[in-house]
Amino acid sequence: MKNVIITIILLFCYSTVFSQIADAEKNLKTRSADTSVGWQKGGTITLNMSQVSLTNWAAGGQNSISGNGLLSLFAHKKNGNSSWQNYLEIGYGTIKQGKNANWWKTDDKIDFTSKFGKKAFSGWYYAGLLNFKTQMTAGYKYPDESTKISDLLAPGYLLGAIGLDYNENDNFTAFFAPVTAKTTFVKDQALANAGAFGVEPAIYNPGGEMLSEGENIRTEFGGYLRLFYKKDLMENISMQTKLDLFSNYLKNPQNIDISWEVLLSMKVNKYISATLSTHLLYDDDINIAIDNDNDGTTDSNGPKTQFKEVFGVGFSYKF
Repeated sequence: MKNVIITIILLFCYSTVFSQIADAEKNLKTRSADTSVGWQKGGTITLNMSQVSLTNWAAGGQNSISGNGLLSLFAHKKNGNSSWQNYLEIGYGTIKQGKNANWWKTDDKIDFTSKFGKKAFSGWYYAGLLNFKTQMTAGYKYPDESTKISDLLAPGYLLGAIGLDYNENDNFTAFFAPVTAKTTFVKDQALANAGAFGVEPAIYNPGGEMLSEGENIRTEFGGYLRLFYKKDLMENISMQTKLDLFSNYLKNPQNIDISWEVLLSMKVNKYISATLSTHLLYDDDINIAIDNDNDGTTDSNGPKTQFKEVFGVGFSYKF
């Protein structure tokens, strides 16, 4: 299954489009690398809202209100043969459905990337990359609001890589790093004791007494590939995608971690836009419990392909 997913993704990358970086980066990257000097900064803010209100509605249904937002920032500097690129994305979404329901989280991310490169030869740079990901608030096993499954720095991911970066065409970049360290943080001790997100779980004796707590940090060493591609499909419609692949040399290197993001942006006017984003994830170290019968029991537990899709129409501002 994993090999099929990887094959589909790589074929798609060569035939269609790449990334989840905002429109603001587009204007920056059209400038020539030889003439672009000094700091260039900007970003976008996107806010989407939806609401359903029902009164005496015979067909049934529930009132609901939801919203999500995305802040995307960039700061780039080019000076001679060196290039420094920085990106920050912060996103959050929530929904309330029903009269007495609580707010449930639908999206939550902090994603920071910094890449520095020195010109090597035609189109290629010697480069180092640093990436940090986490979330801001706790997540629960909805509709169960008492079972926490994530939190700030639970998980958190820190990746450092050294390799070669192909950046001759601004619409396509490829970063290859044979030397990569990936660290997973699980700050919440209850989740660490359960072995969440691949850390070593707590050890118990046959009587159920804890002998040692679960580890809060897990370190991997391996190879890393990041591909980015973007294209204007037509006027006011663009598509971008970003693919990250990581192989752990130390354990099951054939089981490749996958993160594939796609963003389709449709501009209505200066302030109104519609976006469709998808995110496919596969991590061999993350076990996901599946209840196929909805009877409260776990039917299967292991690595699974994760998928998220978000569509929104709302306010968008570029600065």
